Amino acid sequence: MTRCRITLWWGRWHRRTLEGMNSVETSTRHATPTTRPAGILPGLSLAFAAALVAWGVQQVVPQLSALLVAILLGVVLTHVWRLPAAVAPGMQVASKRVLRLGVVALGLQLALNDIFSLGIGVLGVVIAIVGIGILGTVAMGRWLGVPKPLTLLVACGFSICGAAAVAAVGGSTDSDEEDVASAIGLVVLFGTLMIFLLPVALAPLDMSDHMRGLIAGGSIHEVAQVVAAGGIIGGGALTVAVIVKLARVLMLAPVIFTLSLLRRRAGAGEAKDLPPLVPLFIVGFIAMAIVRTFVPLPDTVLEVGSLLQTLLLGAAMFALGTGVHISLLKKVGGRSLVLGIASTVLVLGVAAVGMLLVG
Repeated sequence: MTRCRITLWWGRWHRRTLEGMNSVETSTRHATPTTRPAGILPGLSLAFAAALVAWGVQQVVPQLSALLVAILLGVVLTHVWRLPAAVAPGMQVASKRVLRLGVVALGLQLALNDIFSLGIGVLGVVIAIVGIGILGTVAMGRWLGVPKPLTLLVACGFSICGAAAVAAVGGSTDSDEEDVASAIGLVVLFGTLMIFLLPVALAPLDMSDHMRGLIAGGSIHEVAQVVAAGGIIGGGALTVAVIVKLARVLMLAPVIFTLSLLRRRAGAGEAKDLPPLVPLFIVGFIAMAIVRTFVPLPDTVLEVGSLLQTLLLGAAMFALGTGVHISLLKKVGGRSLVLGIASTVLVLGVAAVGMLLVG
């Protein structure tokens, strides 16, 4: 019997050893293209080429967001052409690392003194928009039965700064790529509708263009979508709408800090898998905002920074757009669409009521 046990033990040890060797060999074989610079060049080149095209379209048609165009290019391309496997590693880098660099560059567009000039009342409304928008959307998602990860991404995207917030929060919480793609699809859909519907809804109301700008900046999802809607409203709406929107963008830092803290307290996963309380790209984002506020930068530097931000985020949005398939959008389901409508109405309601109270 002892001999049988020894034989059985040897067989198990030998089988596990072979399996371990095979898994190492397999992982090494699959990891090689992503770890070598040459392996990511095809995908990165395609992503940045698409970002350049999107930026060019925006120069011709300023009402179109370069980020929106980049997402749509990714969606269209992935449906009309089967992307070769060689571009996959670079696309993965673009959707994560390049995105984070884009968020850092976004901080250079935030002049804190402009934001503080809005006044304590408007800043309080901005905090309420983000806080109530996220908590309310999460509650409605739970009631509708929408999966928690998707609900959180929708909540942050609709309440803070659209696709950039979705991707940033997704990267900080290790959300599923399908959930990130679905949430971005919802942001594109409802944010684009808001560009045209909100100016029409506000036009017959007896309020100043300044007030319309406050409401637009407090309720529309993307910065570029706010620019488009502010341009349609006209008057002095555009400038104040953009400043209010940038105040919402600034809330990305405390929101990600809070989510990281909650995840740590919940003990999700092993300690090594938990995200840092303040991700490095958020530190860079805040640092760039501080530089923009206290360092007198030439207009040329700001223009280059704006172009860099557009290209980085455009490349990331294109890469994320290639993951948005019609089958995936169908999988999102009616409940998620209802959540998108409800979240949009909630954020708009808080923005409108709050701005009218303090305005």
